[in-house]
Amino acid sequence: MRCYWDEEDIWLYLEVDDEDWVIRQVELEGPERTPIAAASLAAWRRAQETGRLATYESSFGITAERPVSEGEDHDPEPLTCDGSSRSGTPPVG
Repeated sequence: MRCYWDEEDIWLYLEVDDEDWVIRQVELEGPERTPIAAASLAAWRRAQETGRLATYESSFGITAERPVSEGEDHDPEPLTCDGSSRSGTPPVG
């Protein structure tokens, strides 16, 4: 799914599990769509277990800390397998 955070001009692309927790997250900022985060929950957990969490977070960011359904009002929209949104709006990029 994807959503837009207009206050910061950030597009969020999210992969969620069956319980709506983010397992992968990419954030693109500004009109140039500059990548500012590309985090994986599994990789984050491995970094935490191996004592490299600060390095991981400074390089890749973090995934959302609560389920998408409990998140802020960013109006997430599902994406199809080809990357287009179900609303008919073409993907960013």
